[in-house]
Amino acid sequence: MKRHLIIGSRGSKLALWQAEWVRARLRELEPSVEVRVEVIKTSGDVMRDVPLAVIGGKGVFTKELEEALLDRRIDIAVHSLKDLPTIIPEPLSITAITEREDARDALVLRADANVSGEASLRALPEGALVGTSSQRRMSQLKHMRPDIEIRDLRGNVDTRLRKLDAGDYDAVILASAGLRRLGLEHRISATVSIEEMLPAVGQGALGVETRADDEETNRIVGLLDHAPTRSACTAERALLRALGGGCQVPIAAHAVSNSNDGDAGELRLEALVASLSGAHVIRESIEGNTREAERLGAKLAALLLERGASSLLNN
Repeated sequence: MKRHLIIGSRGSKLALWQAEWVRARLRELEPSVEVRVEVIKTSGDVMRDVPLAVIGGKGVFTKELEEALLDRRIDIAVHSLKDLPTIIPEPLSITAITEREDARDALVLRADANVSGEASLRALPEGALVGTSSQRRMSQLKHMRPDIEIRDLRGNVDTRLRKLDAGDYDAVILASAGLRRLGLEHRISATVSIEEMLPAVGQGALGVETRADDEETNRIVGLLDHAPTRSACTAERALLRALGGGCQVPIAAHAVSNSNDGDAGELRLEALVASLSGAHVIRESIEGNTREAERLGAKLAALLLERGASSLLNN
């Protein structure tokens, strides 16, 4: 008898792409399993015109999916890992973290933009109007280019690009991973280097969440887990947890692991905490063994706090 699994997903084009990718991979890895996708509306989707800082930031795109898991309406929830809080309900488990796409941010200019020379954040004209709803991006951009005007930008990828092309903004900053997954690589005017702008914790990776006591589902979903990505994201999430921050606090982190699947290796974690104005940025890095990813994240958080990050986080 075939096992039937239900994947819960948000209804945006990107979220559905991610859920369908997981569905296809599960069918490929375990052909005996029947998998379907069910759309769950989240608070973040319903209140899409309200700034994230107002509706609560972390958890607004995941809470209803987790409730559906706990109520056994779905068996699997697929999230952009950057949206998933670092502390999840005890009966649930992040059973797989998939291989990471490009974690970097992308600068996107209007489709009709007339650019002389190479596009970049530094090459934007003085006073350019840039759209983003991320405090992390905002603070780093203000630190680099205090002359630039930043305006809040919500909505799915298509909505943001439509507002950009309509002339509401001179440029927007989006996640490279989302654009690539939707086949919109051609809209990336410039990939923003890690040195210029550290990404969000978990950016580019998918978190596949299940009920911790559902052993057979966990066995199947576990086939999607990518060990090097898990160790990198474990370090990033441990840092964020130790700092007590969410997506509405200017915290950024990026870890890289050189290990092969299942093997120990070296991990480098870089992170920053910034003031909302971008006037103050504290940035540090740490290196160690992938098997100590959790400890490395906590250790780097402690180093940032020693250097004064607590005063930025509490303002």
